Amino acid sequence: MTNLDNITRFHIADSIHNEFGLPKKDCIELVSEILDIIVEGLQNSGKVKIHNFGTFSVRNKKSRIGRNPKTKQEVMISERKVISFKASKNVLKHLNSFHAKE
Repeated sequence: MTNLDNITRFHIADSIHNEFGLPKKDCIELVSEILDIIVEGLQNSGKVKIHNFGTFSVRNKKSRIGRNPKTKQEVMISERKVISFKASKNVLKHLNSFHAKE
């Protein structure tokens, strides 16, 4: 895979296609299905753990007062849900060992 700042489902599907030779349409469907399972898990339980990768979880953010940086006008930002991700120890170890080699 090339060095990308933004990885789309099509980049992931293309990597699967190149690695395993599966039809591209099937690879796109596979990636979409995996992402749908993650979203469904977050909706149902608020937490999805992928072994040796990390944990996605839903958090509630309280409403707060924000400020438009251009006009300095204060605006109420409503309460909302956000997704957080905590990388597994294996992912962090891999990232730190890769960074140390540079």
